[in-house]
Order: sequence, then structure tokens, then C-alpha cells
Amino acid sequence: EDEQIVAEIMRRRFFPALITHKTWEGFHFAGHEIRITEGTDCYGAVVWPSALVLCYFLETNSKQYNLVDKNVIEIGAGTGLVSIVASLLGALVTATDLPELLGNLQHNVLQNTKLKSKHQPCVKELSWGIDLEKNFPRSSCHFDYIMAADVVYHHPFLDELLLTFDHLCKNDTVILWAMKFRLEKENKFVDRFQTLFDLKMVSNFPSLNIALYKAMRKGRMKA
Repeated sequence: EDEQIVAEIMRRRFFPALITHKTWEGFHFAGHEIRITEGTDCYGAVVWPSALVLCYFLETNSKQYNLVDKNVIEIGAGTGLVSIVASLLGALVTATDLPELLGNLQHNVLQNTKLKSKHQPCVKELSWGIDLEKNFPRSSCHFDYIMAADVVYHHPFLDELLLTFDHLCKNDTVILWAMKFRLEKENKFVDRFQTLFDLKMVSNFPSLNIALYKAMRKGRMKA
């Protein structure tokens, strides 16, 4: 079953028939052909498999996780695929990442959602752990969903990442988080995460070493 679903997920990806001056990949999600312009200069400039897993989940579970008119923020949005799919499914999306990634992120979001989405997504800078209250004040920012794909890897900002989850998450916020398991240091982040949030695995793909989690604040997870 794992291999069958993974094969289906990977079939959603396609490549240009002709070589072009810009590197891009194509994806079929939410009834649309999505073209993602990539770069090769940093981790956030390519589409990672965890993003495909999360997009597939959003599309195939759209009744249980109805995104229409819901406030969604994606942290570490990278090339923007998850944010684009959430937008095409009807959400009010805020796609965030580091300042150096925002140009390409904005380009991808705009070209794939303009005149196609119910709500035009917003692209905004978010450096984990920095100026959170200033840029995302608790009193006025309420997100129904926080989405994250492959934000836990070998980087020195795991403390800041946890702080960011904590700041953005209200009592009724649902976190949907796709994670590829790599090294022990990153895996221990899950244990630290569970000091603040209840965590439930909703999908698991051993062949990709990727798990998809649903999380809410401690004591808020519904049976």
C-alpha cells in the first residue's frame, strides 16, 4: 500500500518536454497544472518529497480538512507548492520564508493562483524566532492551520522553529507537518515538539522515510 500511494504521489510530478532557460517542475494537484520555478542555490529553492506528500494529503482529505475560507500559514514555504495547493483548495494563505527566497516564492504563488484561487495568497517574510510578535501579533493573527513540509533537517535553528510553532499556534489551530526522518538530532525535535503539542501520525511512508503529522496544543486534540 505504501509503494502504491507513493507511486501515485510521484505521478503528480511532470517535467518540461523541452529544455527552457528557466528550470521548472510541473505538478498536478487540486485540478490544476502547477508550474514551479526552482533554483539550485539553497535548500528552499527546490521541491522536496515531503511537500508532495502534504499536497496529496490536502487534496485527498479535503472533506475532513476543508480549507475553504480557512486562514492558513505555511512556514518554510520554499518554492510555494503547499501554499499554492492550499490556496487552490479555497484557503486564505500566508506563505512565509526567509527574505532571500521571497522573490521566487512570490513569482510561483502569483503565476499559479492568479484568477484561479478564491483568495489571493499573501507572501511574507518569516525568519524563525525573530520579531514574531511584531510581524505576527498574537492579538490579531489567528490561523486555522499551520502547514510545514521538511522544515526539520540539519540546521541550527530548531529552537527558533519550535518557538515559531508555539507563537503562531492558538488553542484551536491545527498543525499539519510532513517530516522526513534523517539524523538523530533532527528526530529528537519530535520529542521536544511533544512537550507543547499533542501529536498524531496521520500518514506514514516508510519507502520515503516520511511521516505526516497532525498536532494541536496539549489537551486540545479531538479523539
